[in-house]
Amino acid sequence: MRIYTIHKEILKELALTFCLSVVALNFILMMEKILKLSRLFSVVGASFFDLVKIILYLQPPMLILTLPMSLLVATLITYGRMNTDNEIIILKSSGMHFRMIAMPVFALGISCFLAGILVSFYLGPASMIKLRETVSNVLTSRAPAAIEEGVFTSIFKDIMVYVKNKPESNTVREVFVYDERNKKEPKVIMAKEGKISVTDEFRMSFYLKDGYIHFVKGDSSTEVYFAGYNMSMGFSGDPPSKKKNELTPLELYNEFKKQSGQDAVSFILEFHRRLSLPSVCLLLMLLGPPLSLIAGKTGRLGGLTLGLSVFVAFYILLIYGENMARNGKITHYLGGWAPVIVLGILAVFLFRRESNK
Repeated sequence: MRIYTIHKEILKELALTFCLSVVALNFILMMEKILKLSRLFSVVGASFFDLVKIILYLQPPMLILTLPMSLLVATLITYGRMNTDNEIIILKSSGMHFRMIAMPVFALGISCFLAGILVSFYLGPASMIKLRETVSNVLTSRAPAAIEEGVFTSIFKDIMVYVKNKPESNTVREVFVYDERNKKEPKVIMAKEGKISVTDEFRMSFYLKDGYIHFVKGDSSTEVYFAGYNMSMGFSGDPPSKKKNELTPLELYNEFKKQSGQDAVSFILEFHRRLSLPSVCLLLMLLGPPLSLIAGKTGRLGGLTLGLSVFVAFYILLIYGENMARNGKITHYLGGWAPVIVLGILAVFLFRRESNK
């Protein structure tokens, strides 16, 4: 009963620190994406409810990365605090083995592993599909409203649009367009009238009538008159998701079988990452407790710094291995799993060394 109570108290502290770490790390990682989308959505007039939905849909894919990071950080902070307060020494002196002291971490680590598999196989791909659909719906319904009469509009990539009159939501008159997508040959387009339509989630079609195009190339220029001209313009912002993010690991593996060359390697490396990152949780529950004792009396800040340093080093090795695999220098198995193997050897060594003391 005494051991159960001790484990319960340690687990409560671990769980609280873990939850705070997940929230903080997810917030940090999603800031770049939120800033990109907010610049776009502020122009088209997305509602607060749309932004909340997008933030929620961004969470599951990030959990694949933040779950193991938060597990290690929570373990180092909690057990580092216990080490600072001499609680671990007292527990060992009372006859409790180090493996028993680490039991709460095992429970949390297995839970993180199962949650990571769930996110990798189902929640992550499903949320990416929902994210794309939400962004597509917002742009489809509100992007035409972003072009206002008498205002220079710059929501399109490398394109500036100005309209004098806008009698309807999708109709404009007296149109001026400056197109510099081709840096060596920018062009100016003038038209009497235009029709706006959204073709997909990140492109808009602009059909212009009765106008001309002025090309500039070097010291020469050319004018071409047209009765009708259709422009396809991309918004200033990257698409919120790539196709691979919407695939489950099994679908990624099937795509790998269908593809060839570097495209196939890209799919299989994403497949390995979806499985290896949840598996890291099983290794970190062995690495965290002994690593917290190595940190010594550095306290919470030291545990946080050490945890982030370990995971940064792991992620650098992962990226390096994947790049080596893409270049054909090593096999995709080695590129995807070598950092996990290195981390596993280190975790087992440190845990056994501490257990045998």
